[in-house]
Order: sequence, then structure tokens, then C-alpha cells
Amino acid sequence: MKLQGKVAIVTGSGSGIGKAAAKVFAQEGAQVGVVDWNREAGERTASEIRAAAGEAFYCHADVSKAADAQDMIRTVSERYGRLDVLFNNAAIQILSKLADTSEEDWDRIQSVNLKGVFLGCKYAIPAMARNGKGSIINMASVLGLVGDPDLAAYCAAKGGVLSLTRAAALAYGPQGVRVNSICPGDVDTPLLQDYFNKDPDPGALRREVSSKYALKRVASPEEVARVAVFLASDDSSFITGSMIVVDGGLTIKCY
Repeated sequence: MKLQGKVAIVTGSGSGIGKAAAKVFAQEGAQVGVVDWNREAGERTASEIRAAAGEAFYCHADVSKAADAQDMIRTVSERYGRLDVLFNNAAIQILSKLADTSEEDWDRIQSVNLKGVFLGCKYAIPAMARNGKGSIINMASVLGLVGDPDLAAYCAAKGGVLSLTRAAALAYGPQGVRVNSICPGDVDTPLLQDYFNKDPDPGALRREVSSKYALKRVASPEEVARVAVFLASDDSSFITGSMIVVDGGLTIKCY
């Protein structure tokens, strides 16, 4: 029970890594604010947690909107009396090379993937600082470290998340607030499966992608969620401003 007594918010927890994280946080003893723009998916996650004897409730929010971000922090803090952990996980992805990216798609990706992290931090930090302690975990990506020609806007946003994480860690470490990031490679989520399914041979594409990894497979959502648990817990009490690469060895080679 590494998170016993802690209050946590997980954004984008209606599916994928966010859903896995919300469930694992609850299993580890946290009271969880399940946040997602998709009401049905978010309520399903919260219901599944409660059915497994965990404590969670659903809070609707579009993390790219300041009013929603502020309200999710206030709602969870008031319900449970404090806020200890924020996992800024919500993100979207649109395949497009730089010159083919529309201004609308660029703005939407930056708004959710980068501005959403900024807004979450902006409103969570004061709530945590009042308690003299807190952990913020920002979802970045290996694509904040390396490039993908078909994900220009996504790469830019994730690189921004890494820089924002370092700046926040420096600014609020003296107040006891730690800020770290996770950089996963491919994760076996519905989003990744949709990508495979668009190929004429989804199985072959999955095998090709998996072959790029030293471990010869992609990650499960739970494997990334467990790293978030570590960063949320007191086991990581002297870690801040760091990025933890969870990529099965994808970025350790040149060719």
C-alpha cells in the first residue's frame, strides 16, 4: 500500500495508461479523482475501482480549459480534504508531417498535451504547497527525446513537457512539491491497437514495431502505471526534475 492515505488525480483515466494508473493507485491505497473528458469512460473507470473495494469518483474535465482544470483540483481537494498527487496523463495524437499539419491540429495538440500539463501544474501546486508536500507526474514520451517525422506537433508538445517539468521542479522544490516526468515508448493501449488495425496486416505491423525494442515487445499500460506509483510514493522522495524512460530499450541504440 505505497499510496495509503494519499489523494491523487489522474487525468485521461477513462482508458489506456490513465485507466491502469487510476486502478493501481487505488490498489495501493490512494483516494483517486478519475478525470476524463469522456464521461462514460471516466465513470466506468471509477465504478470499476469501487467494485474492487477502492475509493474513487469521476470528475469531468477538459484539461485544455483553465476553468475545468481549476475545478478538478478544487473538487477533488474539497472532497478528500487535500491533494497529494497529480498525474498529468491526458493527451491526444494526430499523425502528420510538419508541413502537412494544419494550424487547427497543431493548436489542439499543444492545447491538450502541453497546455493541459501547464494548467494542471498551475492549479495543483498551490494546493500541494499548502500541505508542504506533493508529487506531480507529467506524461512525456520518448518522442520528447527523439523525433518521428509523422508526429511533428506531438514531438514538440512532449519536448515542452520535459522542459516545463524541469522548470517547475526548480521553482517549487523548496515548497516540498516534486515534479517528474515519464517517457514511455509504445504502450499496448486501444490507441496503439487502432494504429495497428489501420494496416492491411495488423499482426505483421505489431511484430515489426515490437522488433525495434530490446525486449521485443511493447509495454503494457500497467507497467507504465507502476512507474507512476513509484514517483507518486515516498519511495521517490529525493527525485525531482527527472525523466524516467520506460521504453524497453527502444532508444539505447543508433540503428
